[in-house]
Amino acid sequence: MSLPGDLPHEDLVARIIRVDHAGEYGAARIYAGQLAVLRKGNKAALLRHMQAQEQEHLARFSELIVRRRVRPTALLPVWHVAGFALGALTAALGERAAMACTVAVEEAIDAHYASQAEALGEDEPELRATIEKFRADELEHRDIGLENEAERAPGYRLMSAVIKAGCRAAIRISERI
Repeated sequence: MSLPGDLPHEDLVARIIRVDHAGEYGAARIYAGQLAVLRKGNKAALLRHMQAQEQEHLARFSELIVRRRVRPTALLPVWHVAGFALGALTAALGERAAMACTVAVEEAIDAHYASQAEALGEDEPELRATIEKFRADELEHRDIGLENEAERAPGYRLMSAVIKAGCRAAIRISERI
């Protein structure tokens, strides 16, 4: 996460809520894309389970956007298309590639959420607890991906590196725009 240490508290919280709302929106779209391709596949139930958790996360950050009066990212239309496309593309490469996408995204989000929790300290106990709970869910998704042969996807290392780089870029952009 690229939050500067000298950012005023109110701005820090707004950036966290903005970027997490955008990220959970994108994650829900990734699973929508994967399910559009793999809706009848062996992993459909797992994908629906993870998508449901992402929808729960999105609902919580949508509520925080309103309650805390935070401007959402202007890039939601981009993340709408990009998330679905990433999900559909990786699913089209097969179930292992879909799981590899999940692992890469969730590893990037794990680092992101850990950084946010540390930046918040004890000043925002409710927001920090939300982030830590959702971080645990994201780690569960990573583990599901690993248990379902993500690392056996063709081009796993390259795919993982590209997806993680894309996630980090989306995070930096969504914090501000």
